[in-house]
Amino acid sequence: MQQLLKWTLDTIRADEAMMSWLEEQRFEWTAAAGQAIKQIVEGRTMIIVTDYERKWFAHYITSSINNPSQDRPIIPIVCLDQVYPYYDAITGGEKIDILTDMLSMSYGEEYFFWYIGKGDDRRADIAKREDSSFLWIMDEDFQNAFPLRSYDKLLDIKLLHLYRIFDKTLNAVLFGEVDVVDE
Repeated sequence: MQQLLKWTLDTIRADEAMMSWLEEQRFEWTAAAGQAIKQIVEGRTMIIVTDYERKWFAHYITSSINNPSQDRPIIPIVCLDQVYPYYDAITGGEKIDILTDMLSMSYGEEYFFWYIGKGDDRRADIAKREDSSFLWIMDEDFQNAFPLRSYDKLLDIKLLHLYRIFDKTLNAVLFGEVDVVDE
């Protein structure tokens, strides 16, 4: 079985979608994606949280990841705004605690957040509080997060590239081509 870092580099270089920009950030990518995929393999549910501008992307992910053409096990994934549509009203630590209590009652401790958006968005605060979160944070450096820039003219394309490599990595792990356990 290949190690995730080498497999990622080979996949980026072989991909026709021209993901060469990602080659420079592969170390940050493999650290963040490896942790998230390990949690998926362990049976944890992904709860997607995005800033307002990336709501389209959350819909894209949830409609793509379990598409029947994938021919793989169904991945447990939900959008937070579908579980609790009033999460825009959540501000401050106490309200976030109430939300995470509700999620713990629903999913036990078997969930993690996947946040995509600007780091200064209050929705980011929900995911930033959890060490297990998969973070694609824009305009902010945050430990164990994959950094992006909201003003990047190619941002939407890069988001799609990242999802593409995430999906390929998920398949490779699920089908025993890549090992994330020891990453």
